[in-house]
Amino acid sequence: MAQLHMTEAELSRDLQGVLEQVRMGGEVVIEWDHKPAALLRPVAGAGRTISECIALAEARERDRGYAITLDPDFADAVDEVVRNRLAWNPPSWD
Repeated sequence: MAQLHMTEAELSRDLQGVLEQVRMGGEVVIEWDHKPAALLRPVAGAGRTISECIALAEARERDRGYAITLDPDFADAVDEVVRNRLAWNPPSWD
């Protein structure tokens, strides 16, 4: 999506619309005195949830007309990752 440039006044007139642009993946440069002052961009997401993945797989199965099959060792690989994962200890500033 393209980068949008706007002034503070334009931002304040349509904050909801600007945030929707950002939610859809766009970047918005806020200018002050014709110079970039701030950048609004989407936060990097954590990815899909399990329920989203299941829903996506079911939708693709309906669209394609056949079931999606996983590699036979996939479940074992996932179990190994889960067993060996480390606790998340973010830095205090996060």
